[in-house]
Amino acid sequence: MYIFTTNYIVMEEHRHVTIYDIAERLNLATSTISRALKDHHSISDKTIKKVKKTAEEMGFVPNTLAAGLRGNKSKTIGVLIPTITQPFLSSLISGIEVTARKSDYSVIIMQSHDSHEEEVNMAKSLYSSRVSGVICSLAMETKDTSHFEQFSNNNIPLVFVDRVPKGYNTFRVVIDNYTAGYKATKHLIDQGCKRIAHMTTSAEFGNLYNERKRGYMDALAEHGLPLKEEFIINLKAMTYDEGVKASNKLFGLKPPPDGLFAPGDILAVSAVQTAKKRGIKVPQDFAVIGFNNDPISEIIEPNISTITHPAEKMGKAAANIVIDTIKSAKEEEAKEITFLNTEVLIRESSKKI
Repeated sequence: MYIFTTNYIVMEEHRHVTIYDIAERLNLATSTISRALKDHHSISDKTIKKVKKTAEEMGFVPNTLAAGLRGNKSKTIGVLIPTITQPFLSSLISGIEVTARKSDYSVIIMQSHDSHEEEVNMAKSLYSSRVSGVICSLAMETKDTSHFEQFSNNNIPLVFVDRVPKGYNTFRVVIDNYTAGYKATKHLIDQGCKRIAHMTTSAEFGNLYNERKRGYMDALAEHGLPLKEEFIINLKAMTYDEGVKASNKLFGLKPPPDGLFAPGDILAVSAVQTAKKRGIKVPQDFAVIGFNNDPISEIIEPNISTITHPAEKMGKAAANIVIDTIKSAKEEEAKEITFLNTEVLIRESSKKI
């Protein structure tokens, strides 16, 4: 388990500088120091200036988390995601953090590594830390989401982003995955592909992947192309290794597909590299389009065509929901924010025409 926080306490000699240290140096009562730091009217301007100057010299930073806990409010947003190494999730975190900081909220980030057990433990940890709100993208293994009820039942704002559960009545921020899947598949059709494969997953939260698959299927149907079950590969995980296994399976078919819509750029990369090892030319014999516009999509040769994913905007929207709900001080009706502005970025891996 990894925990990251965007508010740091400055340390002097490997420990926090406290109001007790400042009081000792100035030979004043700790209550005087506390009031002075808050510009309390009972403290003279001269003393306030002296205290603040000394506090700055000693490297004192108010511990907002501890202060919040005393008032039963931490001013901290917990973010629970599968991993920070995915570029999409890194951008999501950036959007959350920028928005939270503007409202003086800290952010605690925890990684589930797609483990349901870890996600349950981290949810408990966030609740114990008295976070003000939670933003989550579900782990691949998660089927039962009852561990989030501790937040919902205690009026702690809960927002699911991207990987969202079925039938859980809370806030969610997603993209129009159906239209994105349709666009990706239609692009391959426009490039002349006739036998288009697709990778997907049966994960419990997999509504986003189901919607991308539905877009893929409808694009084929509307353009008179057959839907072949053997061209749809169900993955255990959205990883490079799983993508390689799936690609080899597809290339073993007779005839093999001449196009692939991969619902993640790392899967598209695995398909391209597997094709090259087999002597299959990309995009001449096999065109590929991925999803997310991860940095790796522009590094690999050939560059990967992809669908944009407004991760940072989604992070900002999720953080705003949490903060606005807290500020309203009343129970808000759950809502869904859907981003429609996904676009096809055409690069070398699919450009046949």
